[in-house]
Amino acid sequence: MSLGTAGRRHVDAAAKPQQPVVVVIVGGGGDLTWRMLVPALYNLFLDGWLPDRFAIIGADRKPMDDDAYRQHLRQGVDEFSRRGRANDADWHAFAQRVGFLSMDFTSASASETLTQRLDAADTALGGEAIRVFYLAVPPNVVATIVARLGPALAHGVDRVRIVVEKPFGRDLASAQALTKTLTRVFAERQIYRIDHYLGKETVQNILAFRFANSLFEPIWNRRYIDHVQITVAEDVGVEHRGGYYETAGALRDMVQNHLLQLLCLIAMEPPLSFNADEIRNKKVDVLRAIRPIDPARVGEVAVRGQYGPGVTAAGPVPGYREEPDVAPDSTTETFAAVKFFVDNWRWEHIPFYLRTGKRLPAKASEISIQFHPAPHQMFPPSAMEHWQPNRLAIRVQPSEGILLRFQAKHPGPIMHLDPVDMLFSYAGAFRVPSLPEAYETLLLDVIRGDATLFMRDDQVDAAWSVVMPILDAWTAERPTDFPNYAAGTWGPEAADQLLARDGRRWMLPTTLEPPEPDPDS
Repeated sequence: MSLGTAGRRHVDAAAKPQQPVVVVIVGGGGDLTWRMLVPALYNLFLDGWLPDRFAIIGADRKPMDDDAYRQHLRQGVDEFSRRGRANDADWHAFAQRVGFLSMDFTSASASETLTQRLDAADTALGGEAIRVFYLAVPPNVVATIVARLGPALAHGVDRVRIVVEKPFGRDLASAQALTKTLTRVFAERQIYRIDHYLGKETVQNILAFRFANSLFEPIWNRRYIDHVQITVAEDVGVEHRGGYYETAGALRDMVQNHLLQLLCLIAMEPPLSFNADEIRNKKVDVLRAIRPIDPARVGEVAVRGQYGPGVTAAGPVPGYREEPDVAPDSTTETFAAVKFFVDNWRWEHIPFYLRTGKRLPAKASEISIQFHPAPHQMFPPSAMEHWQPNRLAIRVQPSEGILLRFQAKHPGPIMHLDPVDMLFSYAGAFRVPSLPEAYETLLLDVIRGDATLFMRDDQVDAAWSVVMPILDAWTAERPTDFPNYAAGTWGPEAADQLLARDGRRWMLPTTLEPPEPDPDS
């Protein structure tokens, strides 16, 4: 039995898209398509989530015929699919729905060429298909492509969807300009600004954890929570993305989108319903409640860093300035840490500490919620030697799950408290061979027309508004201490001082913590 046949048994028929769909990947010959998008679509096909009538068209300037394109995509699926190498029969069934269109997106005839191909696809599929246009292209050409292909893209609000990859703009003004370009052709509800982080299972599970259980809501506020930490650490450098990263940096690349989105999910108020706009409204409320940063005091709440040469688990590695396509005197930050406050009834005076960086000791994404200590400690000091505050850790990666840390008496004749962990893990609880990749979830949502996990225009603007004072201050003042942390360490010393001034410290991701010592040993 093929994987595809097995997978289809578990599909919720009511949730499966029924209307035919054509997915056009503009930039279909690129790395994102090869590594992420087509493996995701292939897994959706194996699991039976794609509609019975579908077509995939890769559009690119590269000269290539259908057979060569399919062979190229098969190599990507074999290397990057969560299932490993493709089964021949399953791949053939999928690949016969895949074609290639060689075209110049900037030419005057581009729109007509694409229209003819889409009309032919409608005929082959037996009716008007939903049209999904995925712009897997560099951000600087999005506006040009939309302007050139406008007549081919505009075929009804309910029929056409366009997916735009991050970064959505370089700052508030450019983001607003891009939205203006898109909305000349599309209604806002047709635009899907994709952030792959929001498709991760654990990120989505924050909504279930918070709002499907009554246990945590009474303590989810300033009365019980001391502070929140959000860490997204990468152990790699910029790899082959030096040219892009030189124009971005950690603040634009990670904080403005990924980390602020995680903050929104933790801080948002309970939605009235699981409706896309209702959930996005609550996120926007959080962003608008974040305390504005005084441009003159950016240094008190934000820290930037750049890695120098160092040693990681893989061995010695170069500094950022020695990476390919990076300027030898670059002042681009590869690390950012920021302290935010959400000024509303629930979170007043509770700090949210966010940090992200490259060439850190490990790859780990985790949200740590630390609670206030018990108001009165009745136990003798000897019992409290290893005491730790209650902590809730939401692991986004690796080892996806949720950990709750509390105190328990160590076995023995005397009272001695040790921290213990109550752990929910996806691997242990659901015993699935592999979790769906984020792009699988997000692509299926686009096909179904569910915008819950995608950023709306006002949300993008609000997120840029939050970080603009930091961005402006960092642009105006050239750092003189770069590089200021060695590869393989947890960032610059100033990041530790950011918390130390508040009497706190960064917590290691729970997957990296050393085991607690045995008091009886």
